[in-house]
Amino acid sequence: MTTLQTLFFLFVFVPLVKLVPPIQQESFSLYEYDTDIFERKLFKQDYEDKLQDAIKYKEKDSMIVSPDSNIQLELQKDESPAVTLPATDINLPTCLLCVCLSGSVYCEETDSVAIPPLPKETAYFYARFNKIKRVTVSDFADIPTLRRIDLTGNMIEEIQDGAFSKLLLLEELSLADNKLIRLPALPPKLLTFNANNNRIKSRGVKPNAFKKQTNLSYLYLAHNALESVPLNLPESLRILHLQFNNITSITDETFCKANNNTRYVRERMDEIRMEGNPIILAKHPNAFSCLKSLPVGAYY
Repeated sequence: MTTLQTLFFLFVFVPLVKLVPPIQQESFSLYEYDTDIFERKLFKQDYEDKLQDAIKYKEKDSMIVSPDSNIQLELQKDESPAVTLPATDINLPTCLLCVCLSGSVYCEETDSVAIPPLPKETAYFYARFNKIKRVTVSDFADIPTLRRIDLTGNMIEEIQDGAFSKLLLLEELSLADNKLIRLPALPPKLLTFNANNNRIKSRGVKPNAFKKQTNLSYLYLAHNALESVPLNLPESLRILHLQFNNITSITDETFCKANNNTRYVRERMDEIRMEGNPIILAKHPNAFSCLKSLPVGAYY
């Protein structure tokens, strides 16, 4: 019986075992994986060869000169291109720090400690709320196109004589909220001058500071330390702010012309503010005889 069972097993199951094909899945996957690695190596080698060729080319032609701006770019291996700007080309750094737009330069809240070099076509310059302490003659000497300068909210203590003398087109100048103790010389065509919130005393204002300002219409000197009203105020004035100073007296010639037989009226003067001063305006009635309206301030 045992012999018959053995023979039956040999004739039935052994042929079936031979018919099963060999397993090829593992070898196929291995082939695909090896091929992918091989292709990556080829790509990497080709990339490195091209990179080396490019480096050799750059080393061979390491100096490139731009015919338009004469900007030299020196290309070195394993280094970023070094850009050397001509000493006279000062527009790019300022316009990276500030915003330059159609003749206007905005350098507000940039923590600047000095007036930056400006493009020569600048007409409007705004540098409010920085840390500028000094204005020099050279800051605006080469920018005759300027029409407006706003330096509000800095730390300016000194303005060199002649800093604005060449700005023959300047119409608006703001030096408010600084630390000035004296007024600078002003350009001739100024329309608006703002020096509010400084430390200016009367001795810091020259007697003829405003005499030649035939276009000056708006003068703001509030919140300073003036002991008297500035002399020789121009006939062109419309608005005069002197509030919160230390003014204690005025004369008949402060706003009007004394000993004038004809009736003189300041036609253009619309507003004078003097509140916050120690002076009692009612004690000086003749000082306002030429005005269309009384100054704002204390009368008793």
